[in-house]
Amino acid sequence: MLTVTRSRFAAWAGRLFLLVLMATGGCATLPENVGRVESHAYRDVGDTRMAEAIREESAAKPGESGFLLLGNGLDAFVARAALANLAERSIDAQYYLLHNDLTGKLFLDQLVKAADRGVRVRLLVDDIDLGGRDEGAAALDAHPNVEVRLFNPFSRDTWRMTQYVTGLGSVTRRMHNKSFTADNIATILGGRNIGDEYFNAHADLAFADLDVLAVGPIVDEVSQSFDLYWNSELAYPASTLVREMPDEAEIAATYRELAAFAESNRDSPYMQALRDSTLAKDVKNHNVEFIWADADVFYDRPEKIAERSDREDLLLATQLGPHLGDVQDELIVFSAYFVPGKKGVEALSELAERGVRVRILTNALSSTDVAVVHAGYAKYRKQMLRAGVELYEMNKRLSRTQREAMKGPQPSSKASLHTKSFVLDRESAFIGSFNLDPRSVSENTEIGLLIESPEIAGGMGDWFDANIDQLAFRLELVTEDDGRERILWHGLVDGEEKVFDVDPYTSIWRRMGVGFAGFLPIESQL
Repeated sequence: MLTVTRSRFAAWAGRLFLLVLMATGGCATLPENVGRVESHAYRDVGDTRMAEAIREESAAKPGESGFLLLGNGLDAFVARAALANLAERSIDAQYYLLHNDLTGKLFLDQLVKAADRGVRVRLLVDDIDLGGRDEGAAALDAHPNVEVRLFNPFSRDTWRMTQYVTGLGSVTRRMHNKSFTADNIATILGGRNIGDEYFNAHADLAFADLDVLAVGPIVDEVSQSFDLYWNSELAYPASTLVREMPDEAEIAATYRELAAFAESNRDSPYMQALRDSTLAKDVKNHNVEFIWADADVFYDRPEKIAERSDREDLLLATQLGPHLGDVQDELIVFSAYFVPGKKGVEALSELAERGVRVRILTNALSSTDVAVVHAGYAKYRKQMLRAGVELYEMNKRLSRTQREAMKGPQPSSKASLHTKSFVLDRESAFIGSFNLDPRSVSENTEIGLLIESPEIAGGMGDWFDANIDQLAFRLELVTEDDGRERILWHGLVDGEEKVFDVDPYTSIWRRMGVGFAGFLPIESQL
C-alpha cells in the first residue's frame, strides 16, 4: 500500500526545482463527479442514548458545551471506538490520513460494525494517503449504510509525483481537517490522524498529540462544517474514482478480511491496553466528567482549496487571528510544524514587545519528521529570540529509521511533537489541526475549537510549566565579543543539565542539508 505523508510531501516540495526539468508526460484528468448525492447531518437525535446521557447536565449549562481533553493516545482511540459503539443514527468521520495499519483497520472495523447495526456512516478522507487503495475504498462504499468520498483526488491516469509539479497550487493543497462525530451529539477534534503512531500502537515511536471530546451545541457547528466538505464538488465518491468496481464476492471478502483482522487482534497487547485504559473504564461505568464552557468552531471553507490562497474570508486564520492579537499577558503555542514567516514573526514580536510572555514549543531538528519544514523555521529563530519570544524545541532524538517510520501531551521516550494548540492568557485554549505555518494558513484546510475555559487553559498552562524543562531544550541567544550572535540549547541529557552550541543530537551533514533547504523558495509550501 502507498502511504504518502506530510514528510514525503515536504521532501517532494524541496525537489520541485529539479522535477520541473523532467518531462511530465501524460495529462492529469479526473472523471466527472457524478453520483454525488447531497446529504446533511441528522438533527432529530434527541431520543438517542448519547443525547439522554448528557441531557440533565446540558440543561444545567444552557448554551455551553462539555469538553474532555484526550492527551493519551490510547484514550484517544478508545473515545472514537466508544462513540462508534454508542452511535444509533450516524457517524461522520473526516481525516487527512487514514493508514492501512493496526489502528486504521480497527477504526474501519468499528465503522462497518456500526453500519451493520443500521447507522449511517459518512467517511471523508483526503486522497493524499489513499494511493493504490481505491478498490478497498470502493468495497467499503458498497455497504448500503456507508458512503466513502475522497477529497481533492489525484488523477488515476498520471504519476502522482508528476501531478505535484503540474498541479502546484491545486493538488498540493489538501484537506487537513480531523473530526469524528457520532449522532450529531458528540465529536472529537484535534491533531490526530488515523494511524498507529497517533494512538500509541507503535512499539518504538509515537506522536505526542492532543484531541478534545466535545458534547453539546458546539457539535452541530462541527457537523455544519462536515456537511460543507461532504457536499463540496471536490469530494468524489470512491466508486467514481475506482477503475473497476469490485464484484460482490470481492466486496464480501474485504469485509471478512477486516473482521478477521479485528478478531485476530482481540487479545493483542494493544487491544488489552485499550480495554484497561482509564477512559475505557470511565465510559463503561458512565463516569466521564466533562468541563462545561462556551466555545466556537473555527474552520476553513472547502472553497479555499479551489480559490485563490489570498481569499482571507475563507480562512480559519482570519477568524483566529484577532483572538491571538488580543492576548494581554501570556501566549503558549504548541505547534509541531512551526514556520512563522515574516508576518508571523512581526506579530509574535509585537506581542512580546508590549509585555506579553510568548512561549513556543515545536520540534527540534533531531525530533522532526520533516527536516525541510525545520529549515523554514530555523531561519527565524534569532529574530524571534531577539524580540523576546521564548523558544523551546523537543528534547528527543529520532533515528533515520524512526523518522521514516513516522512518515499530547503524553510524553514518550521516542515521541515527536504533533500537537497543534494555543493557550491564551490561561483563559481560553485553541485545539485543532492548525499549525502556525504557511501551509495551514494559506494552502491546506483546517478546523479547531476555541474553548473559553480557564480550567482547561489553566491546566494546559500548568502542564507546560511543570514539564517543559524535562521535555524540551530552551533556546538562548548570546552575543560574542565580536558582536556575532549564536544560539545555545539548554536541556537535560540523562538527567544532567547540558548546553549545546549546535542543534542537539544532529550531524554536520544534517545541519548542512537543512541550511541549504532554508535558501529554497518553497516557504509557502511548508
